[in-house]
Amino acid sequence: MVPIPTSEAKPTEMMKMSEEMTEEMTWSCLEGLSMEATAKEAANLAASASRFAPGTIVAIPFLPNESDDDRLQAAAAIRALHYNPMPHIAARRLPSRQALERLLAGWASMAHVDRLLVLAGDCGKPEGPFEDALAVIKTGLLAEYGIRHVVISGYPEGHPKIPPQALVQAMRDKLRAVDELGLNAEIATQFCFSAEQVLVWLAQLRDSGITVPVRLGIPGPANMRTLLRYAAVCGVGASASVLARYGFSLTRLRSHAGPDQFVSDFLGGFTPSRHGEVFAHFYPFGGISGLFSWLDRQRFIHAPAVKVKFS
Repeated sequence: MVPIPTSEAKPTEMMKMSEEMTEEMTWSCLEGLSMEATAKEAANLAASASRFAPGTIVAIPFLPNESDDDRLQAAAAIRALHYNPMPHIAARRLPSRQALERLLAGWASMAHVDRLLVLAGDCGKPEGPFEDALAVIKTGLLAEYGIRHVVISGYPEGHPKIPPQALVQAMRDKLRAVDELGLNAEIATQFCFSAEQVLVWLAQLRDSGITVPVRLGIPGPANMRTLLRYAAVCGVGASASVLARYGFSLTRLRSHAGPDQFVSDFLGGFTPSRHGEVFAHFYPFGGISGLFSWLDRQRFIHAPAVKVKFS
């Protein structure tokens, strides 16, 4: 607990205590949050449109069982709710340069999309000319169709198919390419159950000279079976000890937990001078309505939120 300064405290002591309080109360999962919503879930956002500030970023995954028309309509629906659509684009799933241009043109005309999350995609062999996210960025097409913010992927626990050094180099190459195009860059991470691992990864990222904002992937409330399924698909570590700390009963697969402990642990170790600019990015694996209810509780618990100005 930081001591409350008294009238007898010296100015230097008061300044030190103020700095300590700033470091201690620095982050809210509600400030600048973003979330994922599939094309099918976009319609469910309408019922809760008034619960989030206009401009809230809503990411749209590039799912193989959805069509380009689904992706365009989802972005348009999200923009109509005064949210900011952030479509994903999976480079290896694009059959041609023309397919990329059709999507970019559609998002621009139907939803005024200016923010895009560019991924390699999880298919083993490219379906067209793009081997990875960097290849899409280097086309120069993003800026031509109004994209101003390019978001790339980050993996606090590493990637199951990419060696660590190659992963770091790929991130640097993408950030350099985005910068050379005069666009803004961000990193959006894979979800993780361990706040400690995330804090270590962020510190290493900043030590390496990468200072762009990070959107930290956080799973929304869900049952253990659901989260384990997504963890297996995404290559996320889910040891017994980590899951127990996260809030799950290891003997009940249908036990339900939200990210309360994760957020608490992250807040306990986070300092902006060490970890940089970080926002919460929620994956609603247990459903949009469940995530909205959890966020409503956070507003009540943490109001008024402490805000931090990053320069």
